[in-house]
Amino acid sequence: MTKRTTIDDVAKLANVHKATVSRALNTLTEHQVSAETAKRVKRAARQLGYVPNVMARGLRTSLSMTIGVIIPDLTNPFFPPIIRGIENYLQPRGYTALLANTDGDDAIEVASFESLLERRVDGFILATGRHGDQSVVAQAYEANVLAVMLNRDAGSIPYPLVTGDDASGIAAAVDHLVELGHRDILHIAGPLNLSTSIVRSDAFTASCGAIRGVRGRVVEAESLSIEAGQKSMNDVLSGGTGPTAVIGGNDLLALGALRSMKSHGLRCPEDVSVIGFNDMIFAEDFAPSLTTVRVPTFDMGAEAARLLLRNIQAGAQEPVRITLPVSLIVRSSTGPARVAQNAQGRGSSVPMGG
Repeated sequence: MTKRTTIDDVAKLANVHKATVSRALNTLTEHQVSAETAKRVKRAARQLGYVPNVMARGLRTSLSMTIGVIIPDLTNPFFPPIIRGIENYLQPRGYTALLANTDGDDAIEVASFESLLERRVDGFILATGRHGDQSVVAQAYEANVLAVMLNRDAGSIPYPLVTGDDASGIAAAVDHLVELGHRDILHIAGPLNLSTSIVRSDAFTASCGAIRGVRGRVVEAESLSIEAGQKSMNDVLSGGTGPTAVIGGNDLLALGALRSMKSHGLRCPEDVSVIGFNDMIFAEDFAPSLTTVRVPTFDMGAEAARLLLRNIQAGAQEPVRITLPVSLIVRSSTGPARVAQNAQGRGSSVPMGG
């Protein structure tokens, strides 16, 4: 039977102490040895085919090397790229993400949180934040459970947050529509107990209010779904004169608006222009292709993982807010308002600061 290569073998070949090998091969402690020593240790490990024992490392450091990730809806195309970003950062550093999906159900979120705690995860990445009753998150914070909020904050609970620059994205969407001659614009907002919905709705109201002659209306959808977007648009269209443009609180709400318009015999963008938010996969394959605000979902996931591992290493956390830039992606679903004749270009990307 072939003898398994041990950390002592690597230390002997690299002419260092085995504790130095352990530090050099762990990305969380690699900075504690010189670059030349780390290079020599890694070269020896490769030569011998040494694979670090992650379980043993966890026992020595009282870490499980696992992170609990809780999301509200795995079927929402917004979240898979975020998960990829989280895993892309964690895996090379010896960590594993344990994923829980709540379907927006409070009881499932509580059960998922408790189950992951029982599995002794080293911290949490939470994409389920909302305002109002946040008993689970509040209790976790009071118990000093390390966590990072992702995309949405949790109201007054001061966990660190990684999010996109939603306000600038909405402002750019409004400016784009105004340049096309639109003066009656509707925003189909997500549920207003979510921080992202609040920020986007407030930014829409402020942007429309700052431009003379622009009428901005906000309707709150029941959920962030195609069906909720379609229902909201149906209600608006059946209530009288419809808008010349719609900004959805996310791409699914925008898709719902498009479905409603089609059922009412309206064309996009000839009759009504539509803008989404997030630039989910296949958004450019819609008919027409969807103008939307691109959110750096992969980068947000990676940044949340980076921030959490930093806090795990430090054993503490601060209520920092990291805001990543977004950009408006102009496609075929926006065009001149019915009263405007000036044609605009297509396929451009308008970047904004974070």
